[in-house]
Amino acid sequence: MSTLTSSSIANTATTTSPATLETFSIDADHSEVGFSVRHMLSRTRGRFAAFSGEVRLDRQRPERSSVTFEVQAASIDTRQSDRDTHLRSGDFFDSERHPVIRFTSSSVRPLSGDRYRVSGDLELRGIRKAITLEVSFLGVARDPWGNDRAGFSTQVVLDRKEFGMVWNAALDNGGFILGDDVSLTIDLETVRKS
Repeated sequence: MSTLTSSSIANTATTTSPATLETFSIDADHSEVGFSVRHMLSRTRGRFAAFSGEVRLDRQRPERSSVTFEVQAASIDTRQSDRDTHLRSGDFFDSERHPVIRFTSSSVRPLSGDRYRVSGDLELRGIRKAITLEVSFLGVARDPWGNDRAGFSTQVVLDRKEFGMVWNAALDNGGFILGDDVSLTIDLETVRKS
């Protein structure tokens, strides 16, 4: 099965029939971008309140699909204002200098059932890295107002140190206050553009 590479995105756009390639915009009011990280003996959870993006979906040939996704780093919310201020600082997201977290897909590969392997570049804190997401396609449904909606869900674990977030504090009995691995969960409801 062929895969979509970054060099072939433009070519497939011209060969894909408009009747099969649909553009869905993220409905942020019905979506969630959350994360959790180990903090001492438990886990701290948070979310990002501001994000946007598009999924270009080809239901007949999913490998021609693509996604662009942006998160506003300053919209981080852990329900504790002092902690959120620290997370926006240069120790972590450095949101003044790097306000946008961006993912751009380069390939979509069908797995079994409604699961897909979506590869692309994640740009965070000015550092760009290739990552792969396992995405569940939750289907397409029409809402009561006549809009077609598509759902997607994914989870991934990222090493924060790979993106320059190295701040930590030692504990008296050994170890550190924060874990390195951050569990990211993204649940998206999207609306088809007419």
